[in-house]
Amino acid sequence: MFLLMKKLFCVNYRYDFGHDIYFQILNFNRWSLIQASFSYNDFPGWPYLQLTIGSNGLFGFLFWVWKFGFDIDVFSRTWNWDYIEDPDVEEEDVQHTS
Repeated sequence: MFLLMKKLFCVNYRYDFGHDIYFQILNFNRWSLIQASFSYNDFPGWPYLQLTIGSNGLFGFLFWVWKFGFDIDVFSRTWNWDYIEDPDVEEEDVQHTS
């Protein structure tokens, strides 16, 4: 039953130069009916508004002002949490030799 509920509604939190909370509603295969995120960043930025239609789903809306951000996608590809890196783990320096 828990696996079915996780596909109906999913919430994730991440801290990476700010607080991000992600919501997903009605996930199936690689698609979600509604995905939303709310962000509070440590650093302010210029305000902007972005609307997308058809690039990654049916409709997308992103709004950012000062340190606050809001993003919503309607019928779009599901955000994959496996690809989000853990910000607490530091990468090792790679030495390239020629």
